[in-house]
Amino acid sequence: MQTALLYAALWLGVLAALAACWWSTLVGLPGNWLIVLLAVAVAWLVPPEAHLAIGVPVVCVLVGLAIVGEVAEFATGSVATARAGGTRRAALMALVGATVGGLSGAIVGLPIPIVGSAVAAVLFAGAGALVGAMLGEAHAGKGLAGMWQVGQAAFWGRLFGTLTKAALGAVMAIIAAVAATF
Repeated sequence: MQTALLYAALWLGVLAALAACWWSTLVGLPGNWLIVLLAVAVAWLVPPEAHLAIGVPVVCVLVGLAIVGEVAEFATGSVATARAGGTRRAALMALVGATVGGLSGAIVGLPIPIVGSAVAAVLFAGAGALVGAMLGEAHAGKGLAGMWQVGQAAFWGRLFGTLTKAALGAVMAIIAAVAATF
């Protein structure tokens, strides 16, 4: 009986940690990679008699999904910027702007409980990508209309990329939670 209660408490702790890892993806932290590390730690630390399904195959699937999430987040912003006629400098500045914006948004959104930081981080990252891309295009000598077009593309690309990465993170958390069932 005590072992069953211990495993139930451990599973609830793993669920809470998976939720925190997933949430950290929204605020610009490497949450998907934290899910992978958590799965590895659980597989390594939990005794064999617990009969966990977390093993090498599950960890490999999680690593694959984390890589796909990173590529999707990076590629959507870059592709969107390039399709709008943006320069490489604009794509790079959009990436820098998104990083600064996401971190700023996470801090600004703190007063709103639970969802404030995540929502603000996602929106500020998009706004940072917009501003960064516009600055990159200004350096290339484009007019305001061209700068705005590239900036909007960077905003929507970043937003789509972040949401795609977060969706993959949710799938990863579900896979890890099911595999961690004791």
